[in-house]
Amino acid sequence: MIEVDRAGRSFTVGRGSARRTVHAVRDLSFTVGAGEFVGYLGPNGAGKSTTIKMLTGVLAPTSGRLRVAGLDPTRRRTALARRIGVVFGQRTTLWWDLPLKDSFQLIRYLYKVDRIDFRRRLDELAGLLDLGSFMDTPVRQLSLGQRMRGDVTAALLHDPAVLVLDEPTIGLDVVSKAAMRDFLRRLNAERGTTVLLTTHDLGDIEKLCRRVMLIDHGRLGFDGTLDELRATGPDGDSLEEVVARLYTGSAPGTPAPP
Repeated sequence: MIEVDRAGRSFTVGRGSARRTVHAVRDLSFTVGAGEFVGYLGPNGAGKSTTIKMLTGVLAPTSGRLRVAGLDPTRRRTALARRIGVVFGQRTTLWWDLPLKDSFQLIRYLYKVDRIDFRRRLDELAGLLDLGSFMDTPVRQLSLGQRMRGDVTAALLHDPAVLVLDEPTIGLDVVSKAAMRDFLRRLNAERGTTVLLTTHDLGDIEKLCRRVMLIDHGRLGFDGTLDELRATGPDGDSLEEVVARLYTGSAPGTPAPP
């Protein structure tokens, strides 16, 4: 469902004699199969956001090859948009001054979703995410938890095969976070939606992901199961301690930064 083959992305920064090339992603390769729920971890500046932007067609790779749902994200960006859903926890795809239900109607027109299919999906998602009490509320008046539920619904209205989530539980309270995790778990288990999750919340990883990838300095440093990730650290260490060691390069077998 997702194929990344030796992908790289570099940027030129600075001017004159201070001009230099920054390699945000280097020689990155991985695949994500249909129906997988994969966590994608890394410290700030590791290359996570650049990877997501390449997978969604926002950025073109400077080297290598990517395919998502069988499509080249850069060359087939419009077609790909109909196959994937994307949620950025710190940004919204909803219209700030419109009632939530009107945002959903606009998304229906943008994606050309059949009226009957739209109604069925919206009713299902509204029930699962408990949207009924604030469907008529302008987005700007929603709480963070309500807005996040609205953003997830918006990303799923066109029934995408792949869902990309960037910090979907950031800032949520304990109750809202638990409800979001439960929904995402059910979405993956019952509908077979492929999910790629980037987050700094390791609770999300422990509750949702069977497989974890870790990127640092633009390179893939780990790819395996959650149990295999824990096994890279001493017995008794928390997942947070294990991941922190991998980030700092102090875990056994961790590749040194370039």
